[in-house]
Parts: sequence; C-alpha cells; structure tokens
Amino acid sequence: MWGILSQFGMVSARGEFNRAQAALRRVTIAERDLGSFTDEQLLRESSSLRYRAKCGDALDALLPRAFALVRETAGRQLGMRHYDVQIIAGTLLARGCLAEMATGEGKTLSAALPLYLHALSGNGAHLATANDYLANRDAEWMRPIFAALGLSVGVIQSDMLPDQRRAAYACDVTYGTAKEFGFDFLRDRLLGSEHGLLNTGFHNHGEHRAAQFVQRDLNYALVDEADSILIDEARIPLIISQFESASSAKLTAVSKWAADIVGRLEQTTDFVLDPEISTFRLTPAGRELIRRFPKPSTLAGIPVSDLYHSVEQAILVHQRFRREQQYVIQDGEVVIVDEFNGRIANGRRWRNGLHQAIEAREGLAISPVSSSAAQLTTQELFLRYNCWAGMSGTLLPAAREINSVYHRPTVAVPLNRPCQRSHWPDQVFLTAAEKWTAIVEEIRTVSQQGRPVLVGTRSIEKSAHLSQLLDQAGISHQVLNALHVRSEAERIASAGQQGQVTVATNMAGRGTDIGLGPGAAELGGLHVIGTELHESPRIDRQLSGRAARQGDPGSDRMFLSLDDEILEAGFGKEQSAKLRAAAQKRKDTRGLASLFRSAQHQVEKRHAGQRRQLIQSALRRQDQLEQLGLDPFLEVEEDASIALS
Repeated sequence: MWGILSQFGMVSARGEFNRAQAALRRVTIAERDLGSFTDEQLLRESSSLRYRAKCGDALDALLPRAFALVRETAGRQLGMRHYDVQIIAGTLLARGCLAEMATGEGKTLSAALPLYLHALSGNGAHLATANDYLANRDAEWMRPIFAALGLSVGVIQSDMLPDQRRAAYACDVTYGTAKEFGFDFLRDRLLGSEHGLLNTGFHNHGEHRAAQFVQRDLNYALVDEADSILIDEARIPLIISQFESASSAKLTAVSKWAADIVGRLEQTTDFVLDPEISTFRLTPAGRELIRRFPKPSTLAGIPVSDLYHSVEQAILVHQRFRREQQYVIQDGEVVIVDEFNGRIANGRRWRNGLHQAIEAREGLAISPVSSSAAQLTTQELFLRYNCWAGMSGTLLPAAREINSVYHRPTVAVPLNRPCQRSHWPDQVFLTAAEKWTAIVEEIRTVSQQGRPVLVGTRSIEKSAHLSQLLDQAGISHQVLNALHVRSEAERIASAGQQGQVTVATNMAGRGTDIGLGPGAAELGGLHVIGTELHESPRIDRQLSGRAARQGDPGSDRMFLSLDDEILEAGFGKEQSAKLRAAAQKRKDTRGLASLFRSAQHQVEKRHAGQRRQLIQSALRRQDQLEQLGLDPFLEVEEDASIALS
C-alpha cells in the first residue's frame, strides 16, 4: 500500500511534507483535462480507478487522478474547490500521517480526498468524529461528491439497530464516532466468541456467520479531532458492561451510609491522598474509626473491606467531584460531563462503586454495579486498521507523544491565508471575584464596539456563573453548555454576528466554524476570552483558534486568578497556597502568568506519563493473552476507570 517507513513513522515530518508537495504537482497535472469532462465521463473515470484499485494497483499511483477527480467534483457539486493546502493535507492523511490544520482551514472537505482514495478498493473507509451530529452533518455535506463518483455513504448513529449498522458499514465510506466504531467492534467480538472465532479476521469464517457481524474487516480510518480522541480520551477505555447480581439493598445501604459519615472524617488524620493513583486511602486511624462508627442493621454481613472501599470512594467524591462540573443530574440520573470537551457523555458510567457514591451524595436511587464483558482503548481500536490517519487544529504540541505511542509523524499544514489574530496580554488577578469583574468589563467594552465575543469556560457551572454576572450587568448573551449538541453547533455558527456575546464551555461547538457576520470583520472580528487555563494547553489553543479563521481579523486574551484550579493541580495544595499568600501579601500579580503555564505543563506531563503507562500495559497484556489463545478484548480485568455501557 504505502512504504514501510512512512507506515511506522520512520520518515520525518519534513520528508512527508516534501512528498505531499510533490503529490500536489502531480494532482495539478492530472486535473488539466477534467474541466472539459461531462459528469458521466467523471463517473466513468472513477469506475476505472476502482477497477485498478481492486486489481491491486498501488494507491500512490492512483492518488493524483483520484484527488483530481474529487477536486473537480467538489467544485461542481458543492461550489467548493480544494485549495492547494487541502490537497497537501489530503496526501498526508492518505499516507497515514497526523495533519495539523488550523481552525477554519477546511478539514471536512480535505477528508473527502483520502476517504475516496482508500474506498476505491471496495474495502471501506471510516471517518471517526466527535459526536453523532457532526458525523451525520459531514456525511450529508460530502455525500454529493461521493455519489457523483459512484461511491455510497453510510452514517453510524448511536440509536441504530444492528441491521442499520450493517448496512452503513457495507457502504464505501462510513461516518461515525470513535465510540460507536469501538462498540461495534466489541459487539462483533463478543458474537465471534460465541462461535469460537477469537482471532482477528473472524469476519471471514463463512458467509452465514459473517452476515451476523455488523462491521467488515477494518481497512482505513481517518480520525477527526485526533488529539481529543487519541490523547485526551486515551485513558478512558470503551467498555461493554454487564450488571452484577449482587444485592441492591446492601449496595444502597453501604453507599448511603458512607455518604452520611464522610463529612466527619479529617484529611491527614483519617485519610490521605495517594499521589501514585490520584485517589484517597484511609489511614490506620481512619479504618479504626470506620469500625467504631454506628452502623444500621442493613450493613450486617458486609465485609469490613467493602466498608473501607465504599468510604474511600465517598471521600473521593466529597473532595474532587462537583455537580455541574464533572457531572449533571438529568431525569433523576447522574450523567457524566466529559472533562476534555465539556459535553454530556450519555451511557458512560464511573466504575468500581464511584458512580454509586455520587448517586448516594445526591440522594438518588442507587444503580446496580456493573462489570466488564469486553473493552478496548481508542489506541487499540485504530491500531486494528490496515491504515489510519488523524487531523486536528492542535496536534503539534502532542507530536512527540503521538510519535512515541503511534510511531508516525505529525505534520503542520500551511495556512491558506496568513493568520491575523492578535494576542492580547494575559491578565492575572488575586481573586476569582476580581477576575470575573474584569471579564465582564472587557465583554462590555468589546461588544459595544460591535465586535462579536466568545468566552470559554472550563465547566457548565462556571458558564452559568458568568451568565448570571452578564445578566446583572445588562449584557445580552447566549450560553452554550454542551447539553444539546445539535443546537450547540447551530448557535456557535452564529456567534460571529456583530455585537453577539457567546458564553460556552471551552470545547462547545468544536467542529463548527464561526463565520463573521456582515461588517464584523471591519470592526476587528471575533474576540475570544479564556477564563482560566485548561489542564491541556491544546484545549486553550483550540479556543483561541476560533478567532481569525481563514485570514479574518480577530483577537484573544486569557484571564487568570490565583484561585484557579490549575495551580493546585500542578503544584499541589500546599505549594499553591504559599504562592497565593505571597502574592496577596505584596498585592502584585505582575510576572505570575508564567507560573500558570508552568503548573499546566506539570499536569500535562503527568497525564502524558499515565497515557504511556496505559498503552504499554494494554499492549503487553494483549500480547500475553493472544499467546495463550485468549481474546484480549474479552478477558477483562476490573479496575477503577471510567466505563462506557
């Protein structure tokens, strides 16, 4: 297919970029005669390429004409002709690279190029995006291009039945989410285990059995928002759960008892933080206290070790979990808010009793504990494909980690037009109250100039807090808190109108461009305000990148305070308290902005280490189980990670 060196990341980013530039010249030559072709002639040319691909012609040889066909067809069907930089991006993605494309540079249109090329063989090509809405939107948007060239397009949605999924995967190009692709892989795996087909490629074991699987063998995947899926969510495995038959009455009793007594325990005396696994452990004195606490008769017969565990989970909830930050309550149930994208994670559950501890604190009905029937990580999923690639606007900061884990280069794609974003100096305040006051004043000043303003927050709770302050100040605005993905995308698209103020969680509307309304560019374009640093600098960069797309003017500024969570997360509670006290004593915050970036770096470094350990452990375990003839995705070890059910 492609050279061994590029497939395993042994070719430098510069070498891949040079190859992509050379491919652009070949595409330009290959498209010279296509302008005079009729639509029927373009379709026949596409059929010829499909025949050659199925006969084994190398994709590298087919690329110039294939890309030329897609470029010409996109111009006719959508009125959008690929820019040269999009051809470069498409080449990188076809070759299995990670391509960084800035916000607004046309990733959706660029993706049509490698998807078409890899679908020519008839083995399918998948695009994995962030949510069902974007999958359906992008599929419908690109469908006219593929249809005009004789290729079918399918979409996977979370509420689909198996027959509908099977039909979507049978199409030449299939759009969906990484989560749905992973779950379908696991469900097929479970089905295969029932027939004794535990090895890779069990789809090939007879037509009758293969017809029961929804997926075909995995050929090519293109991962949109690749840093979010491959890096940020790498610590969260995809899991198919099964509920255990343990007594629900005892589970309810111990969870509620632990929630009732947790407030009577003191840190350092009764429990301590275990820095190795970022959770809390009872001290010997704490365990003694638990044994002496009065207990209702409903706890009779429950092992003391289970009591310790339930109390430790209750401590973790009490110390670290906040409603409207890590979770929300919907229809009487705890629903997780994804920490990286701010979106509601329907179907996801914390494991090892943590979910039940939160339900107990909130006074909700206690749900059954679940165990894992099958699981895999996103890394394991995409490594099963014959070839895969990824794209995002914020990949370069993670390039070293991506290369160490996935063994492939990350290449920056040049901008189609020079960036005109202006970065305003960071503002640092002693307290959060002072910071919020300054943010409201900047919103007032900039919006009164007629410029649109986008404000990013780290949580739903803080979006609501800022909204309340804006209401008190009489500033009209809209709030996007990622509770409703479809309306979120539609409303974020209108955030570039003159004078429009939009408050959103940092990742709300990701995947949707903010186009400037009439007259907004002349006034200075979109102004983006960050209200605190995220644990990952890539998410801050993604937020600021919403401004000044495609050569438009724009600006951004970050507001910080010594109360921000990032300081404690990076330096610890004691050190961050000392920094806060010293700054408040001298009443001067000048020069402190670098401390926030340093704390952020410490958190990102710690998370990167955890991700490396996760994939190394998963790969070792996978090798060991396969050597024993076992399925590594079904022989699941229980742990305390987050589950998807």
